[in-house]
Amino acid sequence: MTITITAAFDGGNIHVLRQYEASADLEIVKDRDSEFYQWFYFRVAGAAGRPLSLRIMNAAGSAYPLGWPGYRARVSSDRETWTLADATDYANGVLTIAHQSDSDLLWFAYFAPYPIERHNALIARYAAMPGVSYRALGQSIDGQPIDCLTLGTGPKPIWLYGRQHPGETMAEHWMEGALERLTDTADPITAALLAKASFRIVPNANPDGSSRGHLRTNAVGVNLNREWATPTPEKSPEVLAIRNAMDETGVVFAMDVHGDEAIPANFIAGFEGIPNWTDAQGDKFYAFQNALAAHTPDFQTKLGYHKSAPGKANLTMSTNQLANRFGAVAMTLEMPFKDHDSNPDPVQGWSPDRCRKLAHSCLEVLAAQIDGI
Repeated sequence: MTITITAAFDGGNIHVLRQYEASADLEIVKDRDSEFYQWFYFRVAGAAGRPLSLRIMNAAGSAYPLGWPGYRARVSSDRETWTLADATDYANGVLTIAHQSDSDLLWFAYFAPYPIERHNALIARYAAMPGVSYRALGQSIDGQPIDCLTLGTGPKPIWLYGRQHPGETMAEHWMEGALERLTDTADPITAALLAKASFRIVPNANPDGSSRGHLRTNAVGVNLNREWATPTPEKSPEVLAIRNAMDETGVVFAMDVHGDEAIPANFIAGFEGIPNWTDAQGDKFYAFQNALAAHTPDFQTKLGYHKSAPGKANLTMSTNQLANRFGAVAMTLEMPFKDHDSNPDPVQGWSPDRCRKLAHSCLEVLAAQIDGI
């Protein structure tokens, strides 16, 4: 019996070129109206006891081919627990995933998925909790709500938002952890933080790209994290809705949560190079970054992105725009598709549980520094 492969579900992405008894040649589908592709998520039926060999033939042309060396695909038999596939090799432009399991049904993904249905359940669960209020900031191009949850009574407005790039699903796993910690009424750290700050949390800024199985863009092929200077209702209503709401509240601290394809580490990018840079503002950012590295082995400061030269920051990106627009301590948190190599996990790699725990660590550091922000 030949295995069968499908991606016809929420967030799925793969195209089958050829199928054999226990192997297949595949290709990742590009984001609609875009050249970006790298996210994959598909199901294999008839897998039990077979040494599967799944070859992604167009890996070399993906958005970030440097993300493939050293990468391991994720696999699950229940869509809840995701582990590393037995082997993932990149050679001659082809990514080959090899795996054998007793399960007849297996799901493979670039990282543990976060489907829209799980997002909807997340919003419903937390919107019903005491002390949490819900607001739809606007709608996406496909008509999905831009969901926002508000917590806290303090005077300092803080914004946490993620999945501008929908294939970076670790961002919404991180958001789960943030909401989990902020709604823990027995936690004295949370209580003190919520008395000093009010949080607006947007767990998924790009629901259309998420449901369509995109890597980086919305329903019309637009990279939302290049729209923050001049968002429009036609191309980027998601960003327009979020930025308008930020204009209403102001922003003193903001974290834009992402995933990085190539760098095997967690790191933070700042706002060096903005026209309105001040050393006092920058010092607060560096203090947060350094404190987080001291707080958890799942964060480091040696690896990361290059800093922009003075006056050369790209204000179409949210972190730069918010730091320049509000004087906020703004930052982009990047988590790996690979693993956090300085503290690796040989079974799961960087995982949803570690995303959630990193959110806890970020909030603990923020609580210790909130008076100075």
